[in-house]
Formats: sequence, C-alpha cells, structure tokens
Amino acid sequence: MFDEEKKKEKRQYKRTGLAFSVLGAIIAVFIVTTVFQWKGVSVNVNTEKPTAQANELQLGKNQEEVTQAIDKASQAVVGISNVQETPQGTKKAGTGSGVIYKEDGDKAFVATNHHVVEKSSELEVILSDGTKVEAELKGSDPLTDLAVLQIDSEHVQKVAELGKANDVEVGQTAIAIGNPLGMEFAGSATKGIVSGLNRNIPVDINGDQQPDWQTEVLQTDAAINPGNSGGPLVNLQGEVIGINSMKIAKAEVEGIGFSIPMDVAKPVIEDLETKGEVERPYMGVSLQDVNQIPNPVLQRELGLPNDIDHGVIVQGVEKGSPADEAGLRQYDVITAIDGNKVDSLMSLRKYLYNQVQDGDTAELTVYRDGEQTKVELTLTSQ
Repeated sequence: MFDEEKKKEKRQYKRTGLAFSVLGAIIAVFIVTTVFQWKGVSVNVNTEKPTAQANELQLGKNQEEVTQAIDKASQAVVGISNVQETPQGTKKAGTGSGVIYKEDGDKAFVATNHHVVEKSSELEVILSDGTKVEAELKGSDPLTDLAVLQIDSEHVQKVAELGKANDVEVGQTAIAIGNPLGMEFAGSATKGIVSGLNRNIPVDINGDQQPDWQTEVLQTDAAINPGNSGGPLVNLQGEVIGINSMKIAKAEVEGIGFSIPMDVAKPVIEDLETKGEVERPYMGVSLQDVNQIPNPVLQRELGLPNDIDHGVIVQGVEKGSPADEAGLRQYDVITAIDGNKVDSLMSLRKYLYNQVQDGDTAELTVYRDGEQTKVELTLTSQ
C-alpha cells in the first residue's frame, strides 16, 4: 500500500515538472517575441561591434602611425640660435626651431620664422644629432613671418617632405616638432588635431598697436611653446603641412596655436631662397587709416564729405616713387582701388599684394580738398 502511494506521487511529480517545463518554454518564447519582435520592430545584433581587444589594436595602430611620422620628420628638424650685438658684446638673444626643406649640392636650406632670426648678427643651426653649423640668412619676410637660412649640407641627414594644402582637413592628426624652451628639450613632439583652416591673424609690424597685415594660418591644439616657433607641423605621413608660428598666450586660453600653411609658405620660401625678399607691388606712400581721425577734423582740415568714413590718408609721398609720378599729394584720401572699396591700410595692402603685379596700372579713387578725382598709378616692385 505504501509503495503504491509512493509510485503515484512520483508520477504526479513528473507530470508537474513537465508542465512547468512547457510553461517555462512558452514564457521564454513570449519574452523573446516581446523583446525582439514587438509590433514588428526587429533588433539586429551586431556581431562585428569592436571589442575591447579590437579597440586596443586600433589604438596601437594609431600610435604606430604617430611614431612613424615623428621618426620620418624629426631628423629634418633643427634648432636655431640667434646671436645679437649689444654694447657689452654679443649675446644669445633666443632660440627657435626650423625645418630642412631642400638640399642642393653642398648647400641645404632651412625654413623658419622671421621673428626667430630678427635682428641677428650671427645665426647657428643645431642639427638633430647635436652638430652645430653656421647659417647664412638668405631672406626674411615680416608680413608672413617666414625666413630662409642656408647651411652646409655636409652633415644633413634628412630633408623634410612638404605636404599639399588641399589634403589638410579639420580633425586630422597634427604633430608639432621642435625645441620648446630651448635646446634642453630638443626634438620634442606634441600631438593634436587641425582645429581650423583659413584663420586670419592681424600682425602689427611697426609697433603702433595697429594691424599692418593679416597672416593666413591654420589652427591646431597641438602644444606650441616658445622655442617651437619655426618648426614643422606634420601629418601622419610625416609631411610638413605648416610652419609653426604662434599661440594665444592667455591664462583663460588653452590649446590655440597657429601654423603657416604650406600653400602660403611655399611661394614665400621660394622667393626668399632665390631673391632674398618677397617682391610685392609698391606705391611709395606713407598712409594712415581715416577711421583713426575724428570726423570733425576730417571735415574741417581735409574737406572730406560727411558720408566718407573709410579710406586711407596720404601722409607722405616718396620722391621718384610710383605715387609721386602719378601725382598723389600729401593729405589725399584714397577710398577705392580699381573700384574696390578701401576700408583701411590693411585692405589696400591685401588688394595690392594679392590682386595686382609689378607693372600693372591701378585706378585710385581719391578725395582732394573735398573733391573726388581719379588717379592712375603704375605699380613697381619694391
């Protein structure tokens, strides 16, 4: 009797277990259907999603590209020592960086910044292996902040490859190589990205606190410190995409540096190497912006109409210059060139340097004693 009841309980337990198994399967199917096919919405499981290992491999690949770019370019990067004459004798005025961009027989040429070599009496280039060689200044241009030095090619191990401006994009990796804070940190490299293109930075050349020119630069967050000036900004292929020039040095600003792009630098470097200067159209006048003079003075002293609030005032005319031969006079006010409005001295320079060439004739709109007149001026190179 006892055995029979025990067998009966066992058969009931099996049926109950089977029922729970079936119920569990039904619930599982319901859950799967609910999660993956609710109202016809299907979820695709991406089996190709990068794993932690894949991410590590990609990071390793990127690091390898950066290392290769630095190795490719660093031997062409040099230090530059600026020695100046003082009443007490000669002294090292500062150091900067440069990049060897060309080798021609027993000569090699180095691109750097104008402000790195400015006012130098002697220049010394320190190669990547520490070899020091005397350098000759071939030419320097304050408007673009570029300069070219010539050295003996005997000890040169590497010439940098210059990149193409059209290949530069915002967001791409950028590496600054140079000598921050002097030769103690020679060959330092910092990595960032290209943060912006076609930036225009006002430049005060004569120290009057007024912009004389706008230098076109590209922006980067790769660290550019004193001593990096003149060194290269390179891409992941180790190609030079810019010549490092400046940074915004304010307590509230971080990671805004500027480099002169190669499409701007190349023609300037070529002129400095072959001619010693950049030839630009020349008028032969000293000028002042109209907007720096109070309107009552302009109207009373120059007879300028009330509605003329732009242009440049001729302060002086160089004898024998194109301006002198064209008949420009002191206190003439130039308001347009070839029909293009002249807002300021900088806008006039930009038109002259970018739109016309040596030998071209430009038509100036001029106010003289309050009356408008036209003056034709044939430009020459300075």
